Formats: sequence, C-alpha cells, structure tokens
Amino acid sequence: MPNPWTGKGNPYTKQEVRDRLQQTIDNNDAIIAAGAGTGISAKFIEKGGADLIIIYNSGRFRMSGHGSTAGMMAYGDANAVAMEIGEFEVLPVVEEIPVICGVHGSDPRRRMWHFLGQVKDMGFSGVNNFPTHSIVDGHFRNVLEETGMSFQKEVEMIDLASRMGLFTIVYVGKPEEAKQMARAGADAIIAHVGTTVGGSIGVTGATCTMDEAVERTQAIIDAAKSVNPDTYFLAHGGPINTPEDVRIIIDQTDAQGFVGASSLERMGVEQSLTDLTKKFKSLKLS
Repeated sequence: MPNPWTGKGNPYTKQEVRDRLQQTIDNNDAIIAAGAGTGISAKFIEKGGADLIIIYNSGRFRMSGHGSTAGMMAYGDANAVAMEIGEFEVLPVVEEIPVICGVHGSDPRRRMWHFLGQVKDMGFSGVNNFPTHSIVDGHFRNVLEETGMSFQKEVEMIDLASRMGLFTIVYVGKPEEAKQMARAGADAIIAHVGTTVGGSIGVTGATCTMDEAVERTQAIIDAAKSVNPDTYFLAHGGPINTPEDVRIIIDQTDAQGFVGASSLERMGVEQSLTDLTKKFKSLKLS
C-alpha cells in the first residue's frame, strides 16, 4: 500500500513484498531483482518492470568503473554507503517498486537492532546480506569465522530483520548456508555461484561452467526447501549473465527468478554508451 506521507509505495511490509512476488509467480513470470548503484539506474530499472531493487555498496564501485568485488574490501563503510545511496539517490526517485538495503551483518561496530531500525525508518522494505562472507573461502574465511566476523552474524541479522517485519532476501554459496538462512526465516534465497562474467570488469577464469551453476543452484534450493518450502528461490552470478542464461537456469532448476547487478546495471550502460557515442562520432561535417 502507498506510504500516506509520500504518496509513493515504499516502505512495504514483509507480507506485502511476499504478496507481490507471489503475484509475479502466479502470472507465470520470473521474479527479477536488480541492483541499483545510482538513482538513474533505479528509475529506469523500475520502468523496465523489475520486481525488486536492491542497493549494494558495490553498486557505487561498479558504476564508478571498478569491479564489484571492491564492495567486499575496506574501501568504505559498506553499511553507510548503502544507506546513502538509498536516502539520496534511489528512494527519492522510485515510484512504487520495493527497495531492499544491502546490510553488512557482521560489522562489529554496529548494534544491529539499532541499525536495522534506521534502515526501516529510511523507507527500505527489506534487507539483503551484502557484503556477504558466504562468497569468501579458504584461509581468510577461516580467520573471519574464528575472529567473530562469521557468516553466522549475517544469519542473526536476517533473523532479527525478519522479526522486525522486514522482507529478507539473502545470498548463500553452499547448501548448509541455505539451511541456516531458511531456519532464520529468510523470505528469498539467492544461489550465488560466483562473480558475474563478461563486460569490461567481469571475471573470465574465476568462475564455474553453466552445468556447474545449474548443479550448485539446485543443491542450494534443495537444502533450503528441506527446511522451508515456502521460500522464494533465485539465481545469481558466474556464467548466469544474459536473459538466455537465466532461461537455462529456470528451465533446469527450481529457481523462480534471477538477481542481476552487473548483468543489468553495468552491462546495460557499457554497451549502450559505447554504441551511442560511436553513432555521434560517425557524423561527418558537410
């Protein structure tokens, strides 16, 4: 329902967002969630008909010409950046699409209940766990887990957000993480299979094949379903980049949709600006 103070849609309750997504599925349409790092991106993603907009701190780096993984590094306060993009760029320009805030749940400096209250008051309809330690592995992941900055902190953040009435949509990289998030009450689980391929700053070798992406996505979905079959299931990353790629995933797995950040926002800008500039530069003087 519209916010009576603004005339616009945000914020929505957890159930209202779920009802919107269910209507999409009932219409036999795939759920499409899109990352927006700028207001102009959000405005035209909404015009394109996306179901959700998610604000990641990585969107600022991505739209500044840097790799999205910069959002995982100590190049800024991830939570503050997401809030700033929401307050000053995205929330003022969207008409009625629900906007989700990326929250770095393991930030040890914040009282998470207090920060989530600020997220809700800002007008966000839900939260996502980004930056997420689910995409960190090896020795560094072990260090994070042992020093109090664990994936479990993200799970606890999602549990708290859900109890506060916020819609929750989460990244996981493994079946066991999917079970953890399902137990915490996550409304939607995104199978993250790696950094997106393609474009000027996408990866080439550091990813999996499409067959592997299909297998990993279904394994994550099966794990979450074993805990809560009422969860929505989405795919993201790796070789899943184009609408044709998403077609393969939703045909060969139980995924009900796709989350695109680089795939929508960055790819849309890169080629269209290049092509348009070339058309201008093709003009000859009389």
